Order: sequence, then structure tokens, then C-alpha cells
Amino acid sequence: MLVATFFVRLAFGVTVVVFAAYLTGASVGISSNELGVAGIVSAMAPFGEFSTVLFSGYLADRYGRWPILFGGIGAAALLFVGAAFTRSPLALGGINFLFGVGSGAILAASLAVIGDRAAADHRGYEMGRFDAVNLFGWTTGIGVGLALLGVLPNRSLGDVFGIGAGALGVGLAVAALLLRGRARDAPRRGVPIGAVLTQAFRRPVLLVTLPWLVIYVLIGTALVFLGPAATGTGIPTGWLALGIAAGGLGLVATQPYYGTLADRYGRSRLMTAGTVGVVAAMGGASLLVAVGPRLPILAAIGISAVVALAYGPAALAALADLSRQISRATTMAIYSLTISLGMVVGLFGSTALYAGLGDLGLYVFFGSIAAAFVLLNVVRIRDEARAAVTTPAR
Repeated sequence: MLVATFFVRLAFGVTVVVFAAYLTGASVGISSNELGVAGIVSAMAPFGEFSTVLFSGYLADRYGRWPILFGGIGAAALLFVGAAFTRSPLALGGINFLFGVGSGAILAASLAVIGDRAAADHRGYEMGRFDAVNLFGWTTGIGVGLALLGVLPNRSLGDVFGIGAGALGVGLAVAALLLRGRARDAPRRGVPIGAVLTQAFRRPVLLVTLPWLVIYVLIGTALVFLGPAATGTGIPTGWLALGIAAGGLGLVATQPYYGTLADRYGRSRLMTAGTVGVVAAMGGASLLVAVGPRLPILAAIGISAVVALAYGPAALAALADLSRQISRATTMAIYSLTISLGMVVGLFGSTALYAGLGDLGLYVFFGSIAAAFVLLNVVRIRDEARAAVTTPAR
């Protein structure tokens, strides 16, 4: 399961960083009009994900995890092939929307499988492993995509989508081999979707997942325009690719460790530590805009980012704790919904703020992310204190 997840995220990572350059036909010097078009078309994928992922989760609960997972991977591979043959914004917008539908199905089913098989006393560790492989797949894919963006002429970027389709095919094959001989999920028929959604949108669930929306407002913007921005500023894409891939190796070590700490000391404490890291990283990003790249600032941002990573495994484990077996995929799909919605908001919001306010818009952007993250976590901590549920999971 984890190996399949890696290849799926590798495929998406490879393609996302070349998408803006592929769509506009220019790897550097993208105009403001082209930037707006690329932002809108890129936003179709997270829009497709957040608008349909709850239904994917419901189907995974009712008919089994594996059919939804296989369907999502297979459909995404075919869509990558289609994207390699067109640069029409209209066509790529439709394809990107369907990418998002498949991505949501993959994520909801994958998280439900992990949640089903992990006992409560080591669920943090298992979710940490999933988060590590998930993020490592992204970072590896982004590194490979940046490297290809640096060496391939723009006219050949369509080949990158073929590479993505191949990685998805490997993920599908690995998942099928791992499933061979295992008992299939028993269908969960007769579950009223209204009752499932009522549980999925409970206040404790939203307070765990909404902070992801906030942080993916930032991540969504960075991912789509990272390649052209790096190329335009003269940063060698090979060095940037190597740095991102090396950072991904750190995730493999830190995420399971943070998950183990969440099992031992409680989900809330690790989520609070992650909140501190996010706020510190946003402060460092603002300083970076104000005074430019300085080694102490970059080091502070790196340390803050490592601390911020504590949030993911703890929050995924807390979400799995809150879900019931019969609707786990639907509840876990809230995670996918919030991060994809965050990417949509980030793509539109950040470009509008920067276009209207310049550097001040970036300060508003980073400050809003930090303030919203703090506010949501303060409300969650107060709710937990009132309900006396802050003891460790074990």
C-alpha cells in the first residue's frame, strides 16, 4: 500500500511543477495574463478534488476501498496520457478537473485502508509512515519535475506527462500485487449518506482538518509556480531539485517519529507543536520577502518547517480516532477536501493579493495563514479541555 502511494504521489509531483510552463509554452518570463490563466487551469484539479472527494469516500465506505483506489489510479494514468497531446487551456482545465476527482478517490481510499488496519495505540506511527511516503513521493516527483524542466526544451514537456502515466501504472501494478490473495472488503450497504455526512462534519473533525486548509493555501501556490519562479530568478533547477529530494528523505525519518510521539504523549501536544512551527515559518517567510535570502533566516525557516511537520501525523491519527469503521473513508475524505480547497483559495488569493498590493500582499498572505492556524488550534485545545480528552492515546 505504501509503495503504491509513493508512485501515485511521484506521478503528481513530476507533472505539477511543469504544468504552468507547459500550459503557457514559456518556461520563463510568464506574463501576468498568462499567470492568471495558469492559475485558473491549475486550480481545476483541487476544485475537482474538493467538490467530489466526499462522494468518493462514501463509495469507498459502501463498496470497498480497493475498487475506488484502483479506479482512481487507472483514470489518472489515462488522463496524464491525454494531457500529453494538448496545450489547450480549455482541454487541460477539463482534464485537470478530472485529475482532481481521481486524486481525491485515491487519497480517501488510501487513508481508510491505513485507518482500518492500525490499532489505536500505534495509529500515529502508521499515519506517520503514510504521511512520510505520501510527502516523499511528492518531493521526489517535484525534484524530478524540476530537473526535467531544466533540461528539456519547452516543446518536449509533454513527455513529462508520459512519465507520470508510467509512474501511476507502476503504482497500480504494485497495489494489485499486494492485494493478491487478501480478503476483499465487505460492502457496507444501507448506510444513509445523510447520517454519514453528519458525522463527517462534526465540530471535532472540522477542528482537526481545517488547519490543513490554511497551510495548503500556501502550499498550493508554491507548487504550481515553483518551477517558473526558480528558473526566472536564475536558481539552477538541478540544485533546487536535489535540495527538494534530499528534504524528502528527511520526511521519511521525521514523520513516523512524530507519529510515535503522538501515540506516546497525545495527539493534541504534537498538533500544538506543529502550530508553533507553522507560525514561525510564516514569520521567517515574511523576513525573507523584506530583506532577501540570508543564511540565518533560511536556517530559521528550515528548523521551523521541521517542527511544523509534527502536525500531519498527529492530526491524521486524531482524525482516524474520530472516525467510525462504517464511515471512515468519508470522514478521512474531509482531509482531502480541506487541502484541495486550500489549494484553490491559495492560487486565487495569493495572486490577487500580490497583483494588487505587491510585497505588502505577501505579508498579508503569510500573516493571515499564521493567524488562522493559531485561531483554529486555540479553539480545538479549548474544546478538548472542556471535554477532558487531552490524555495520551495509549
